[in-house]
Amino acid sequence: MSLCRFCRSPLTRTFLDLGLQPLANSYLTPEQLAAGNEPVFPLHTKVCDACFLVQADHEVPADAIFDDSYAYFSSFSPGWVEHARRYADAMIERFGLGPESLVVEVASNDGYLLKHFLARDVPVLGIEPTANTAEAARAIGVRTDVVFFNARTGQALAARGDMADLMAANNVLAHVPDLNEFVGGFQHVLKPEGVLTFEFPHLLNLIEKVQFDTIYHEHYSYLSLLAVEQVLGAHHMRVFDVELLPTHGGSLRLFCCHQASGHEETDALRSLREAEAAAGLNRAETYDGFTARVEAVRDSFQAFLQAARDDGKAIAAYGAAAKGNTFLNYCGTTCDDIVEAYDANPAKQDRYLPGSHIPVRAPDAVRASRPDYVLILPWNLKDEITRQLGFIADWGGRFVIASPETQVLD
Repeated sequence: MSLCRFCRSPLTRTFLDLGLQPLANSYLTPEQLAAGNEPVFPLHTKVCDACFLVQADHEVPADAIFDDSYAYFSSFSPGWVEHARRYADAMIERFGLGPESLVVEVASNDGYLLKHFLARDVPVLGIEPTANTAEAARAIGVRTDVVFFNARTGQALAARGDMADLMAANNVLAHVPDLNEFVGGFQHVLKPEGVLTFEFPHLLNLIEKVQFDTIYHEHYSYLSLLAVEQVLGAHHMRVFDVELLPTHGGSLRLFCCHQASGHEETDALRSLREAEAAAGLNRAETYDGFTARVEAVRDSFQAFLQAARDDGKAIAAYGAAAKGNTFLNYCGTTCDDIVEAYDANPAKQDRYLPGSHIPVRAPDAVRASRPDYVLILPWNLKDEITRQLGFIADWGGRFVIASPETQVLD
């Protein structure tokens, strides 16, 4: 029997079982496609009845996911880069950061966030385990260490004098297999009155809006304030404020500090605790029944595919996103259903989506293909994508969203 990633209690309650799936960010080269030996792994999530951490019940090693072929570069989403700029401006103003400060970002990717601090003369350090994205960060002047962050890393940073006034760990907490090893590093690097921020998709939105496509092997945990406060408390840290963000379908930004820090709890934090309790996130039975709601989303999409096929309509997809791969593979979608996908990231172009084997093209290819429907896979970027590809209306093309139910957009 498997044990909870945080509190080590036995895991007996299924949250959602998505079957065998390939790694969602492992895009296939033509040679890999021809070889026909694509690996698949169980994608089964459970909830701990003791601490209510929702988690993947698998042990896909992190180095199988985050290697030099890892294809996610944050800077390819203009909306995400703008989100990072606003974060940097807000943190500089709120916490009085300047040339004597240090901002450390864990999972700093290609420097998409830290470059905004640099532009305002605030020193930075990125911690990034994937060499190709770290190299992109260094190329724009962002000092970056290529290493996984954990307690030993934190101790090493402190020993060499890299102590942080602000630490950012945005959209990474869900990605770590060993929560205790990871969270245990922050207490060493953060100055006594320093601030640590986490951003992550809120489990409450995943449940209420049936966002099951945010479940994939990279995400070892699916997080609530309730669960994260317990993890932080075990490592002598606490939350003192929270912001609700629209990113990734609804995220939390937690402001955290040392237990002994002077930062005072806010009304916003107390309100969120109350909201999670009202939604039943502290009761095991709340997590039952999610599977039936997910099956309804799948059935709706499959009915749309069948109707489009019967009408002789061509369907393409935009955004070779990990969430899209979970969705397509759970629905049994293949290149017979969707002719091609478009993505602005050159690292994904001329490859094939894992599992479905749909070819990925540059966005310009949509003009040549003229599909009848464009399925927006990263639904959280719907507005950005419909603006970019609004010209599909010239030939009568229409956009489609498949979550929380399939709908053709007007």
